[in-house]
Amino acid sequence: MENKETTMPTKYDPKDTESKWYPYWLDGDYFKAEGQGEKDPYTIVIPPPNVTGRLHLGHAWDTTLQDIISRVKRMQGYDMLWLPGMDHAGIATQAKVEGKLKEEGITRYELGREKFLEKSWEWKEEYADFIRQQWAKLGLSLDYSRERFTLDDGLSKAVREVFVTLYNKGLIYRGEYIINWDPETQTALSDIEVEYKDVQGHFYHMKYPLKDESGHIEVATTRPETMLGDTAVAVHPDDERYQHLIGKKAILPIIGREIEIIADDYVDMEFGSGAVKITPAHDPNDFEMGNRHNLERILVMDESGTMNENAGKYQGLDRFACRKQLVSDLQEEGILFKIEEHMHSVGHSERSGAVVEPYLSTQWFVKMKPLAEQAIALQKQEKGKVHFVPDRFEKTYLHWLENIRDWCISRQLWWGHRIPAWYHKETGEVHVGHEAPGDAENWEQDEDVLDTWFSSALWPFSTMGWPDTNASDYQRFYPTNVLVTGYDIIFFWVSRMIFQGLEFTGERPFNDVLIHGLVRDAEGRKMSKSLGNGVDPMDVIEKYGADALRFFLATGTTPGNDLRFHWEKVEANWNFANKIWNASRFALMNMSDLTHADITLEGEKTIADRWILTRLQETVRDVTRLMDNYEFGEVGRLLYNFIWDDVCDWYIEMAKLPLYGEDEQAKQMTRSVLAYVLEHTMRLLHPIMPFITEEIWQHLPHQGDSITIAPWPKAEDAYMDQEGVKDMELLKSVIRSVRNTRAEMNVVPSKPIELQIQAGDQNILDQLERGRDYVERFCNPEKLVIKTDLDAPEKSVSQVITGATLYMPLAGLINIEEEIERLQKEKAKLDKEVERVQKKLANEGFINKAPEHVVDEERQKEKDYLEKRDTVKARIQELQV
Repeated sequence: MENKETTMPTKYDPKDTESKWYPYWLDGDYFKAEGQGEKDPYTIVIPPPNVTGRLHLGHAWDTTLQDIISRVKRMQGYDMLWLPGMDHAGIATQAKVEGKLKEEGITRYELGREKFLEKSWEWKEEYADFIRQQWAKLGLSLDYSRERFTLDDGLSKAVREVFVTLYNKGLIYRGEYIINWDPETQTALSDIEVEYKDVQGHFYHMKYPLKDESGHIEVATTRPETMLGDTAVAVHPDDERYQHLIGKKAILPIIGREIEIIADDYVDMEFGSGAVKITPAHDPNDFEMGNRHNLERILVMDESGTMNENAGKYQGLDRFACRKQLVSDLQEEGILFKIEEHMHSVGHSERSGAVVEPYLSTQWFVKMKPLAEQAIALQKQEKGKVHFVPDRFEKTYLHWLENIRDWCISRQLWWGHRIPAWYHKETGEVHVGHEAPGDAENWEQDEDVLDTWFSSALWPFSTMGWPDTNASDYQRFYPTNVLVTGYDIIFFWVSRMIFQGLEFTGERPFNDVLIHGLVRDAEGRKMSKSLGNGVDPMDVIEKYGADALRFFLATGTTPGNDLRFHWEKVEANWNFANKIWNASRFALMNMSDLTHADITLEGEKTIADRWILTRLQETVRDVTRLMDNYEFGEVGRLLYNFIWDDVCDWYIEMAKLPLYGEDEQAKQMTRSVLAYVLEHTMRLLHPIMPFITEEIWQHLPHQGDSITIAPWPKAEDAYMDQEGVKDMELLKSVIRSVRNTRAEMNVVPSKPIELQIQAGDQNILDQLERGRDYVERFCNPEKLVIKTDLDAPEKSVSQVITGATLYMPLAGLINIEEEIERLQKEKAKLDKEVERVQKKLANEGFINKAPEHVVDEERQKEKDYLEKRDTVKARIQELQV
């Protein structure tokens, strides 16, 4: 397609530009993977956002990086699949739906499971639409024809297949264990769903009386309410203080139960009294000790954190109310003899914020050691391992796998994948399978659902049609190429995808994992509702456009590090977009009806032409290398400098000479170079700023229907011209030096000056002569002298550059007497400042008493004043010669 439209609106309007191109891309199926043919496949699966709300800046960052990679690979000729999808997010979504019902005065139990799930699906549809709208606003090049959801039929089948297979291998089991329990949402939590916070608490020291009335034994706890479930007191077998008590009985206060004093190596003799109370149903370490000594497990609270019938007179009290009452009663009886202040780490539910209760419960678990060992072994291979970028995160990943614990996968929820286990109503027999047994009416399915991460762990292959290993997408696009995600979910998600991928497909699920950090506010604080410092990416887009936000997100930090959000940096990128727009408008106004076929780079070129073509090839080469290494910050820096400095500030200005000149051949060459450079530059910039580049590209002479599928530029050796670069760099040095001198002397650019240049040798002289037109145009000399044997003029300003010295006689620039007088006044002022600051620094009282930073500030002032005074003195001396 040859686009003939060459006029662009005078002002860049991101809203207008960005609203029209996304529908155009979707209508053209430009984001759709072909799924067949000779192109090499390249695959990214999106980390599926939860259907609990709208996307935040972290999502915008994560998906922008994926979109950059996807757009580059598509342009490089790959059959690019970027697969979108969303996560049902069990606990989080159920909590949102229940919250909505609560506002209507209904509970999920009143509604019933089926109706509650209908409400949850309604929620999912509503928020999935929001998410798709936000993906569109960001310009994400997703293949919507392959969009998946973790509760899709296909993914649900994969989840059942994995559960049944692991169960039959003995890697999934059901058991009674101490788990992390959230009393608010009333569900089990895995270890990594618990956030630990330092909390000011207390150590409660108690005396348990001995049964034989010979005394007592001292124990301490931070959770006195659990003592009601104590079934033993433990001491170390080598602790001489207690050897005579091992095997004896103590009386549990309040309850009056006899409990045995046992010996166990786990007890730390040096900590506290050396004796510890054992509550197997409410502490994971006590649970293990209880197993070793065959102790009874007594639960003293229910699933809501309320004390139960085993708590005696405290039945019905909330756990914390019970603590308060119990402490008072124990003090009254003289059992509790000391309360110590104690700062300790307390687990909180990541979802509800409730204090987590270690709780004895029957749950489903995955036996992790064999799965973790496969993943660890993979990383020991040089070929075929998962590459972490930056590589330091591999250690984080391996450390977790090497210290793995079994994974509690059952959740006491309704929204999610229901556990494929059935219990016989009469015999209690367990059946695990895809379907209920034949006589279904005699069996009841497990009420619980699976942890959300269980299905998310299968995402790279379940989305491709697995367990059907003959599925065309699975055959073509799995394993995937790169996963982009934050360091905060390496344990939650990345590790689980790797060990499930290895177990079920025999392959790593992705070659590379590109890790980024968290988005923080300008002060470096985590964005949160409580701080009120969150920023909605849609608000940023509304104000400055998606391209400005994307450029900021792509270039704001290096891989693996956190990103600080600054409005002013986004605004600077909006200014950059305006610069590109204005440069393109200028170019188009001077191209008239130039077509792609008219563009020719054969023939005589100016120094500026040769230089900009070389700089373009260097930029193509470096940007391609940096893109392949995920160094998007460096890509952005290179493109920004190339576009702003090289193209706009230098080449376009220099192109005006031939464009406004009479030489038609030179004019045609400049138009061709300008069109070629801009068109290639738009392609390089497109993955980061897709909207503005498509808009400009459609106005330029080009081939193809959309920049999204235009070929990625390749560095052409034929346009590399180092001589042209040397000529240009010398000319830039001359022009910069003259401009700087004018600025220092307050001489406006329009005022003609005399310029004499002493070339260091004949080569430099030839270079300067080749560029004489540019020197005359940009330095505005009424007289220009270029020689190798120049006599330096008197009373002139000199500037030394590489290969030459510039002289500008002052007589035509300024009134020398007035300038000397002004400079002498300036020197007098600086003399006073130097004297004042040196006097202060010579005062020992000030040096010894003032804060260090104040003294440092004064020393810095002294340095600045001395440097300024030396500059002024040199200028005066120069003028007085």
